[in-house]
Amino acid sequence: MALLGLTTPALLVFGLIGVALALFVSEVIPNDVTAIGVIVALASIEPLLGIDIGITPRNAISGFSNPATITIVGMYMLSAGIQQTGLVQRLGVYLADLTQGSEFRALAATVGTTGPIAGFINNTPVVAVFIPMISDLAEQSNISPSKLLLPLSYAAILGGTLTLIGTSTNLLASDSARLLIDGRSGIGMFEFAPLGVVILVVGLAYLLTIGRRLVPARIPVGADLVEEFDLEDHLARVEISDDSPLVGTAVAELDSDETGVTILQLRRDGEVYPAPYTDIPIEAGDALIVNGTIQAINQFREANGLRNRTPEEITETTFEDPPTDFALVKAVVGENSKYVGETIAEARIEEFQRTTVLAIRREGTLIRTELDEVTLQVGDLLLARMPVESIEYFNETGDLYVADERAYDRLVEADVEEAAPLSPRTPIAVAIMAGVIAAASLDVVPIVIAAFAGVFGMVVTGCLSSADAYDAVSWNVIFLLAGVIPLGQAMESTGGAAVIAEALVSAEAVLPLIGVLLLTSLLTGLMANVITPVATVVLMIPVAVDAAQQLGADQFSFLLIVMFASATSFMTPIGYQTNLMVYGPGGYRFSDFLKVGAPLQVLLAVVTTVGVAAIWGL
Repeated sequence: MALLGLTTPALLVFGLIGVALALFVSEVIPNDVTAIGVIVALASIEPLLGIDIGITPRNAISGFSNPATITIVGMYMLSAGIQQTGLVQRLGVYLADLTQGSEFRALAATVGTTGPIAGFINNTPVVAVFIPMISDLAEQSNISPSKLLLPLSYAAILGGTLTLIGTSTNLLASDSARLLIDGRSGIGMFEFAPLGVVILVVGLAYLLTIGRRLVPARIPVGADLVEEFDLEDHLARVEISDDSPLVGTAVAELDSDETGVTILQLRRDGEVYPAPYTDIPIEAGDALIVNGTIQAINQFREANGLRNRTPEEITETTFEDPPTDFALVKAVVGENSKYVGETIAEARIEEFQRTTVLAIRREGTLIRTELDEVTLQVGDLLLARMPVESIEYFNETGDLYVADERAYDRLVEADVEEAAPLSPRTPIAVAIMAGVIAAASLDVVPIVIAAFAGVFGMVVTGCLSSADAYDAVSWNVIFLLAGVIPLGQAMESTGGAAVIAEALVSAEAVLPLIGVLLLTSLLTGLMANVITPVATVVLMIPVAVDAAQQLGADQFSFLLIVMFASATSFMTPIGYQTNLMVYGPGGYRFSDFLKVGAPLQVLLAVVTTVGVAAIWGL
């Protein structure tokens, strides 16, 4: 049985790919869970249906032992070790001194530092660390943070093209080169660095010129957080009357589930007591700052004999003056956050971290009611009230990244050493990372061995604890890799990749060879923006290599074009993790990524195609 040249095994694999892609795009279930389902399906086809797709149960789980997957685990851990040195944080502190209030210098400093760093450290933690610093830098430069955060993400993506360890897709491409191209043992650490530098320079030039004008200022300069999250109608000040039944009651005794409102402050004679963390009894004349819907606040006022003699607008300043140990902050849910998949009630951050979530911005949508029932997702932007120790805790663990350091700056007066202290083991960690890069570059040992030797060195020297090493790994990405790698193998073994390659080869009838290379880049880039770069590089490299073989072209050139196109996806917030991370803090719309990213995507497709043809030939 065959359809359009496809055998029954190939049709089954393509059907599985179609289902997987639909789930990747819709995210009905998490992508890593979809990948686990792919593993189960691949392992079950031959035993259950008796159809040989070239994948045994042992092959189906081979993605976990793939050198690229294991290397990526090691690189996540090494990046965590470097992050804990404090070097990146210290660099962010110095940026403000260099920019001196200039928008252009602030943008240049943002992209000019992020890009090169991301070539050697996983770009996700780099962006996570830089988000609060860049937000603070924007305020000091009197510009909208929106003007800097999208370029921050794009610069981190561009930096991933500099070295083999710059991004996971590069490592996957190296492993594919070893498996699919005769005579290739992989890709060298700096083998494509010359073109990577060109891509970085062209990309940064775009961000500093055309991109600078296209990036919108979604968040007003110095925007009040209450206004930014449209909470004016969800916050109110009420005063305790002489005959109120609340007189003599401690705030902590009031149940927000029963009243429908949350008490945030008790104000008395110019003093502020954060609620519900005070045992001071309520007295007549006290003022309460409450959060809830208009209906709930009105019912709470009427039921407890409260009055509103001095109506006043609740703003961010209300939570700052007079100062307390608590502040109103924005925080991003991190990729490795233990809260992902939990509701706010299940996370119990109010109970354990004294943190009250007032609103959530998710993909341009504001959620301000029934927050306890909201299941947290990666990239969610929370407006929360928390104490300084919780800000420090969240930033240290990566469960939440405080996206606006103004609050921390107001709570802690510190010099550079206190604001961004360097670890005493910083020289050791840097030396270990340099040793890993040198060993892999000189082919002393395979990169996977070099990476884990580095992890071993960081753990035994105290630069990184074993717990922090495990926590640093984005296990959802690892499971995604483990699922799509055998899927790519199945597509290759059943001939499915060759069939798609034939369709790509047919373009040679109307295009020169370099045009087919450009078409491959554009198609790969489009896929990466929709189904993630990792899935794209695994599925498209066999297709590109087969197409090159049929065209009599250089297979390595076609493999590289897929690698670069997969690593540079700018057009959607879901295409790359760092795009999703800045989505909420920048207040962006989905269309902003298309408007700014599409021209950059096309520009780099042309630059990459010409560069690959010039350096490696066709």
